[in-house]
Amino acid sequence: MKHQEIIKHIVNWLNQYSTNSKTEGFVIGISGGIDSALTSTLCALTGKKVICLNMPIRQHQTEYDRGNEHIEWLKKNYPNVSSAEVNLTSIFEEMENTYDKNIQDFLTMANTRARLRMTTLYAYAGHHKLLVAGTGNKVEDFGIGFYTKYGDGGVDVSPIADLMKSQVYALAASVGVTSSILNARPTDGLFADGRTDEDQIGATYDELEWAMLYIENKESYELNERQKVAMHIYQSRNRANKHKMDPIPVCLIPKDFLI
Repeated sequence: MKHQEIIKHIVNWLNQYSTNSKTEGFVIGISGGIDSALTSTLCALTGKKVICLNMPIRQHQTEYDRGNEHIEWLKKNYPNVSSAEVNLTSIFEEMENTYDKNIQDFLTMANTRARLRMTTLYAYAGHHKLLVAGTGNKVEDFGIGFYTKYGDGGVDVSPIADLMKSQVYALAASVGVTSSILNARPTDGLFADGRTDEDQIGATYDELEWAMLYIENKESYELNERQKVAMHIYQSRNRANKHKMDPIPVCLIPKDFLI
């Protein structure tokens, strides 16, 4: 993989998109994870205005600290980067007090957190004339749909969505992302107990990446038992989350009905 060429390509793409849309830069939510760390650094490399938001909602302390560490590293190295902390815990708790308790399962409320953060990002984006930069990678966005519809999936640009997770790690190391983030187990930051992505999915990103490439490349070799499990997880999530990855269905009215 040609690291520097890819970095330059993404940075140029971001610059051109922002210029063409007559916006002044980017706003991005920082989670303390590898994807937001790489994306925010690529945005910073454009030289345009970048606002990094830390938006804790009963955040696991380790995630919160890693996010702040990355933000401080960015601001130290890129004068075009600024930051703000927007603690959304009280708003989230008000929603808990308002919603019917019968609908407040773990996943529903985790997705509610993501949608609160999306709303906050767009408030900053609209005021400062910025684009919301998405942090999804290829496995998450186009493989298993591991994101919240109209939450972290609600963005203006997706700079790293054509990169596998392993490629995200490689590029993050190239741009100098701190070791605490490079070595951390991936987590989406939507649960107060700090559960990892692997805990939720049941497979590692390496396994999911393998499954995605196996299907894309039309491989046909015999799978071992663990590969069969990983393939089942990948295919099940891919089917279940098609509604996220496909365009919103539009009911087309026959033309003769409209006459």
